[in-house]
Amino acid sequence: MLTLKQYLQITGTIFSVIGMLHLIRLFTGWTIVIAGFVVPVWVSFFGVIIAWGLAYSAFTLARKKK
Repeated sequence: MLTLKQYLQITGTIFSVIGMLHLIRLFTGWTIVIAGFVVPVWVSFFGVIIAWGLAYSAFTLARKKK
């Protein structure tokens, strides 16, 4: 069974990786197609901000939990 601190650390790591993938997409221009719709590259800018914001929050909360 995971403790709350472990859960927050795993969540923070996952969101960090997602943010990094969005950042890589911004620089490489990877194409993403969802249900036939091509997602513009500029959407990844918001993906980086949101994912890293959530990761920061998770790591901050994990640090406060003992």
